[in-house]
Amino acid sequence: MCDQDVAGPHGVVGCHVMNGWTVVEANGEIDVAFSPLVREAVVRLLAEGQRHFVMDLCGAPFLDSTGLGMIVAVTKRIQARHGSLRIACADNRLLRVFTLGGLRPVYSFHDSAEQATTQPPSSEGLADWPHTRR
Repeated sequence: MCDQDVAGPHGVVGCHVMNGWTVVEANGEIDVAFSPLVREAVVRLLAEGQRHFVMDLCGAPFLDSTGLGMIVAVTKRIQARHGSLRIACADNRLLRVFTLGGLRPVYSFHDSAEQATTQPPSSEGLADWPHTRR
C-alpha cells in the first residue's frame, strides 16, 4: 500500500495519504524512463481501492511529453473509477509543459501537496474531465 517508496534507476515514487487524498510523489525526471514507474504506482493504488489522488511533481526537475502523456493516461484510469486528481507543482518550467500541451486549463494545480489536500475529496471528481477550469 502507500508509505512505501518504489525506487527505479531514474527516480523514486512515494505515496502517503493526506486528508483523504493519496499523494503520489514523483521524485525524478518525468520522462520516457521514469514515467512507467509512476504510472504503475498509480495503477497499483487504484487496484488497492484508492480513488482520489494528488500527483506531487514538486520534486520533479523535468517533465517531457511522455510524462504529460502518462498523466493523461492515469487521469483516464482515475476517471473510470470515479476518482479525482489534483496536481501539486509550483515550477514554472513544468507548468509550461502543461500549457504547451493545452492541458493547463483542465487540471487543478496547487503549489504544494499540502495546499492540494486542504479540502477533502468531493464526489464531483473527474466526471466531466476534460473541462476548462476557471
